[in-house]
Amino acid sequence: MTTQSILLLVLFLAVLLAAGYPLGLYMARVAGEAPIRGLGWLQRGENVLYRLAGVKAGAERAMGWKHYAIALIAFNTVGAFFVYGLQRLQGVLPFNPQGLPGVSADSSFNTAVSFVANTNWQGYGGEQTMSYLTQLLGLACQNFFSAATGIAVIFALVRGFSARSSKSIGNFWVDLVRSTLYILLPLSLALSVVFMGEGVIQNFSPYKEVTLLDQVSYETPKVDTAGQPVLDAAGKPVMQAQVATTQAIAMGPVASQEAIKMLGTNGGGFFNANSAHPYENPTFTSNFLQMLAIFLIPAGLCFTFGRMVGDMRQGWAVLAAMTVIFVVMTAGVMQAEQQANPALQALGVDQQVSSLQAGGNMEGKETRFGVSSSALFAAVTTAASCGAVNSMHDSYMPLGGMVPLLLMQFGEVIFGGVGTGLYGMLMFAILAVFIAGLMIGRTPEYLGKKIQAHEMKMVSLAILVTPALVLVGTAIAVMLEPGKAGVANPGAHGFSEILYAFTSAANNNGSAFAGLSANTPFYNVMLAIAMWFGRFAVIVPVLAVAGSLAAKQRLSANAGTMPTHGPMFIGLLIGVVILVGVLNYVPALALGPVIEHLQLFTQLP
Repeated sequence: MTTQSILLLVLFLAVLLAAGYPLGLYMARVAGEAPIRGLGWLQRGENVLYRLAGVKAGAERAMGWKHYAIALIAFNTVGAFFVYGLQRLQGVLPFNPQGLPGVSADSSFNTAVSFVANTNWQGYGGEQTMSYLTQLLGLACQNFFSAATGIAVIFALVRGFSARSSKSIGNFWVDLVRSTLYILLPLSLALSVVFMGEGVIQNFSPYKEVTLLDQVSYETPKVDTAGQPVLDAAGKPVMQAQVATTQAIAMGPVASQEAIKMLGTNGGGFFNANSAHPYENPTFTSNFLQMLAIFLIPAGLCFTFGRMVGDMRQGWAVLAAMTVIFVVMTAGVMQAEQQANPALQALGVDQQVSSLQAGGNMEGKETRFGVSSSALFAAVTTAASCGAVNSMHDSYMPLGGMVPLLLMQFGEVIFGGVGTGLYGMLMFAILAVFIAGLMIGRTPEYLGKKIQAHEMKMVSLAILVTPALVLVGTAIAVMLEPGKAGVANPGAHGFSEILYAFTSAANNNGSAFAGLSANTPFYNVMLAIAMWFGRFAVIVPVLAVAGSLAAKQRLSANAGTMPTHGPMFIGLLIGVVILVGVLNYVPALALGPVIEHLQLFTQLP
């Protein structure tokens, strides 16, 4: 790693800690039902929403875990139908200055599930497919709701740890409303203004037609008056020369969507190029703020956890485990990308960016960010379940591309998504104390709650459902012709593209090795299934654990209690996360990026 990379990583973590700690304490207050100081005026709107939703007051709001889970799934199912219908009908709806037609059924299905599941996998080009109404009312709103759903689940789980023999884990509607009103909306509003100051666009203008400085010549198939292609004697299309003198520059309400896209770890960009587009991410400062926004709430929730269970050391321990793995993995991707591509070296290509910027693998990266910021962004967006990209991961070196894959395959628990990262890591923490208990022949405890057979069954389901979706989905795709038809690169890299797609979908990340042509009925349906069950087949077992723990008495620590806030537990937790990830995915990784890395060097003279 270069000095520049090290300093950037240190600065990023320092600013994250400084901003995440006070936010975490604030979110612990939001998890309650008391008014928030300075935001009392929002309470009136909050109460109106409760009345409209039929939410009762006081103790009558309490929900058991099953009731909580049903409410959560019902709300998100309705959201999926709404986003699907909005896309199908957008051609006849307002706020569509470009006259974009309705989206196809399979793409609408995939996108609806994607945004509801907080994945934001995009098989389409946003500026060419979605109207302003669809972007704002459908996609941006689901960015808020899916993030608030994740926060609600972690609030419920932490209540399970902190409760003393209670049947309730809170109320889903209250958690959803308060997370949106008091956390996501204020942060998004402030960040949107900052982004606009950095040059991110925000308007409702029609697309701009501008004159090109240099005309572009190209060929297109000739068609007859009926719109059918004209063929020559050999049956091949007859081509005709065209000259482009203008270009359409897409406009739109980008800054507002960009803020919640990052803060909610959603990742779906307004533009097809996502955060590599200068209208979404124009400067080094905006790039740094976007990375910070991705980790801000997940890091802050660690301190929320510590405050709610009455022991801040617990939050620090979880945060330390996340940070150690993140730093190691980030160092790996930075080191891999700072090496010159040997295939280009053999061709005599100069890979030095400028006299001020170190060389390395600059393919697929923006020169305004360089290798260090691009590699750090790739690690941040895949460690969190965000999926926004400022460079093309498909162009990374084989081992550099393997790091984002691994970060997702750990279960999106290295900071992870908003809420999802922490509740995923707490499932691993429960597994860690269970393993430690087996070693000494003692019933394991975590935060004063005994971990027994029911909890371990639910934890096992929560941990294993995503690897099953990834590996089974990848196996089906490589065996069937519709799956293989989307692969543009044969061999190991093509396998990596498929593995990455299902890893991203099942872990609700949304980034891609973009060489895979995934906007087909096969991939739209298969990936939608992976996204839906990767989200809700994990949430339901987590809520079951929350309900089970809430019903148990909280025991006092004694001489036989394993401390869960010291270096030994942090090391055990890191080991469990890595071991489970390695056991699940090493054979698949060996068939993809590992083989590709070996081929890259052995095939050269």
